[in-house]
Amino acid sequence: LMQSYDFMVMARDLECKMQFGGNDQWSNILGGVDLSRRELQKQVYGMTFSLLTTSEGKKMGKTQKGALWLDAKKTTPYEFYQYWRNVEDADVNKCLRMLTFLPMDEVEQLSALKDAEINKAKEVLAYEVTKLVHGEEEAEKAQSAARALFSGAGNMDNVPTTVMEASRFEGEGFSVVALMKELKLVPSNGEGFRTIEQGGLTIDDVKVTDTKLRITLDMFHDKAILIKKGKKTFHRVEVK
Repeated sequence: LMQSYDFMVMARDLECKMQFGGNDQWSNILGGVDLSRRELQKQVYGMTFSLLTTSEGKKMGKTQKGALWLDAKKTTPYEFYQYWRNVEDADVNKCLRMLTFLPMDEVEQLSALKDAEINKAKEVLAYEVTKLVHGEEEAEKAQSAARALFSGAGNMDNVPTTVMEASRFEGEGFSVVALMKELKLVPSNGEGFRTIEQGGLTIDDVKVTDTKLRITLDMFHDKAILIKKGKKTFHRVEVK
């Protein structure tokens, strides 16, 4: 009802002629078309587009942190790259076809890869989509960071990094759970505790088992530590 009313108000005050949306918005848009005709005696129009869905019919663009944003301040180019790098095998063909400008023969060749080889196609997908949204330089950085973390190749300088004051880790140090929350690796302390209890956190390749662990300065090598949550989420902390 609110979306239909909004369309009518824009038609009345701003001379809006058409509303665009995903095909799940079709009835809402039609409601605005009908309301504008009844209340304003104006003819307005709607157009919808097919949603990008997974092979299971679910909307794409959702992550553990929420929505996948085009704004680099809300979803970093590295996180954006990693989202596409980690799509399901069955979704690679659709994403290459719909989200890149690669020649179709190349799309079909990449999509035909099997087992571990399909990761090559995912890397191409992630690079191409990130390049379109954030530019070639950021795509190169994101790819280099991913290779550094997962295959030992590439530049670690491009890994997501937070610089913190060394004084925060002096004395008794900084709670590992509080650090996870500050870095936005978890939404709450409770989730941080659960991550550790389930064996999902490592620091410099050493699994963290103590939920009360405190991060101290002597744990930093070359003024940095690498935190890994789960299999695919990395964050580097540097001290100054």
